[in-house]
Amino acid sequence: MQINEIVQKLNMTARAIRFYEEKGLISPQKQAINQYRVFTEQEVWRLQTIIALREVGMNLEDIKSALEQMEGGDYDELQYYLELQRSMMFSQWLEYKQMIATTDGLIDLLKQEKSLPLSGIYELAEGSKRLRNVRKNWRDQWDYDGRAVTHDQVVANLDEDRDPEYKDYAEALSSVAETISPQTGEVGLDLGTGTGNLAGQFLASGITMCGVDQSKEMLRQCRLKFPHMETKLGNFLAIPYLDDQFDFVVSSFAFHHLTNEQKQLSLQEMERVLKPNGRLCLADLIYSEAENEIKPAAGAGKFYASLADLLTWFDQHGFMVQYKQINSLLHIIHAIKA
Repeated sequence: MQINEIVQKLNMTARAIRFYEEKGLISPQKQAINQYRVFTEQEVWRLQTIIALREVGMNLEDIKSALEQMEGGDYDELQYYLELQRSMMFSQWLEYKQMIATTDGLIDLLKQEKSLPLSGIYELAEGSKRLRNVRKNWRDQWDYDGRAVTHDQVVANLDEDRDPEYKDYAEALSSVAETISPQTGEVGLDLGTGTGNLAGQFLASGITMCGVDQSKEMLRQCRLKFPHMETKLGNFLAIPYLDDQFDFVVSSFAFHHLTNEQKQLSLQEMERVLKPNGRLCLADLIYSEAENEIKPAAGAGKFYASLADLLTWFDQHGFMVQYKQINSLLHIIHAIKA
């Protein structure tokens, strides 16, 4: 098949085809006599795949890697690339939502003041910029990809030398499931699902669960354990689901990895994906004393929240909230959306 035939078949320009050839994404043979390009079925398939991946916004470098993985039979890696792309698109969508909200704020300000006071403009713009930067600055500081294979052994370890972060782990998971007490037909989200241990508590009762995690290797382990559970690559700051999707959202032993500002944004994201009257339940390490402000805990990348601050946030956002304490740090927070 020659280039003119490809142009007709795939509805693309000859210039685009030559561009992908220059970038090394396709390698058509050339006839010895006239140097005309000849495209095999494999090259046609590559071009079709390139078109599809470009349509979802994937860059050329990632497309090249994805093609290599697919031709090597590694479709898991392609799934990772696509999930990563979806996660980025959700972040962009949320940014657009924030920009729209900022614009609406400027319009309301203009209607009320018949002008745009500099202080009002600055406050709205700074708020929008701050939220955008918080999302963009998300980084995996904890190497959960490297910890995925051994994670279940670590949390199940009952010896005295176990990681103190997971003290009373099993009790906490059971308490979350009991607190939520899901009804038949409800759908829940496990945020920061890891290998799916908390979600498994609900799946065992026949409840439909979805899981989100930033670690592709954690999700790989989760899928091995629960192959029928829907999982998505994502994080607390940009949950890859549309608004009002879930009857309940749960999370365990993950919230303390967020900074104070990230926690605020994360709670807004949980509120966004909850249906009206939806329930939220967190099992996490939290300071119960009001004077203990959010500060780094033992170990890098850990920030224990203040119970008082969390209760204040839920109250200000119209949630009914209860809590119980399991040990000196571990708490169960249960909140119901108005």
